[in-house]
Amino acid sequence: MAGNTGTYLIQGAAILGGDPADLLVRDGIIAEIGTGLDADGATVIDAAGLVALPGMVDVHTHLREPGREDAETVETGTRAAALGGYTAVHAMANSTPVADTAGVVEQVYTLGRAAGWVDVRPVGAVTVGLAGEQLAELGAMADSRARVRMFSDDGICVHDPVLMRRALEYVKAFDGVVAQHAQEPRLTAGAQMNEGDVSAVLGLTGWPAVAEESIIARDVLLAQHVGSRLHVCHVSTAGSVEIIRWAKERGIDVTAEVTPHHLLLTDDLVRSYDPVFKVNPPLRTDADVQALRAGLADGTIDVVGTDHAPHPSEHKECEWAQAAMGMTGLETALSVVQHAMIETGLMTWADFGRVTSTAAATIGRLSDQGRPIEAGEPANLILVDPAARWTVDPFQMATMGRNSPFKGRELPGKVVATFFRGHPTVLDGKLNTPHPDSAATPAGAA
Repeated sequence: MAGNTGTYLIQGAAILGGDPADLLVRDGIIAEIGTGLDADGATVIDAAGLVALPGMVDVHTHLREPGREDAETVETGTRAAALGGYTAVHAMANSTPVADTAGVVEQVYTLGRAAGWVDVRPVGAVTVGLAGEQLAELGAMADSRARVRMFSDDGICVHDPVLMRRALEYVKAFDGVVAQHAQEPRLTAGAQMNEGDVSAVLGLTGWPAVAEESIIARDVLLAQHVGSRLHVCHVSTAGSVEIIRWAKERGIDVTAEVTPHHLLLTDDLVRSYDPVFKVNPPLRTDADVQALRAGLADGTIDVVGTDHAPHPSEHKECEWAQAAMGMTGLETALSVVQHAMIETGLMTWADFGRVTSTAAATIGRLSDQGRPIEAGEPANLILVDPAARWTVDPFQMATMGRNSPFKGRELPGKVVATFFRGHPTVLDGKLNTPHPDSAATPAGAA
């Protein structure tokens, strides 16, 4: 357990949206929950009207470091994560160099520890250099200090079925999971957006739903065959939801994620030719959006993963065909999910805690994240003001990426405080200081 991080008395928070209660946080642990609590020397936080939730866990974050520090660093990305209500993120492997060795994943892990804003869990590459030709050193990454349990070539599909089978077999030895970017490359060559009515009108090469669905169908059968864990990244089509539902009904060990942007935005936005809406997988139709929401609500889709993908401005402020794919998401995820799922009546705040924290921690095998809000549990917590309204301004965000698809939108809900292992990394909606066990420089310091 971390060293002494102080004592905090959180008064009157609605735990998971339920009845108000006080939470006493001491030395990184939830020491007591009740009403009318008191503690000498505690810092008191008035949480009336706020909802207490477990710290969010992102299964899909691009921190870009090492190698693409012009787009994001572990420091800037984890500051953004803390502000968004996250206490843990999984850093994807497509850095430069690729995180396909124990040395690189340990570098990312060390950078995360030094930053001190959230837990950073590196995701190891499935194949060497993301080339899809030979397996990376999965066992060495699993045995490293980073203790990697999730492996993905995200951004590139592991399209060779034999290689995918071998990866699924290999990770069984240490209870790992392969997170697949489901995209048949031969069906998406040159694709610019979702294949459908809008792509036909705009004359842009379409990205068919079947390119995603065919890989998911293949991989759930492979996972069943070898008895291994499969995770499907950023599900985007109604057909994908049905395939995953079919697989779960048969007891196949598959989990899936959906991004906030796929829960809200549609391919109709591409009519603007604004590259901020260019993303992989592409924005789909309203029918797909509704199916994704239903799948998240009924548990077919397990978690929300941001796919936070910051890019330098010059990679987005150009013509559509040349623009990079990807959107930022860490600082808007909570608000988008509240808008799409809670305010529509599809989910409660308790459900929110499941799909943004508990299930994600289980998938990543993070034993001290996503825990119940109970006495004796680690104090990874957030306080949210559900009544707040704010307008998205990418230039006011902690991430270096300005490519938010929600620019100028009014969204509900705001993170007021984030407690990472008992220490408030965010207070009053602003960065406070990193965890005292880190070597980070406090926010605002020289």
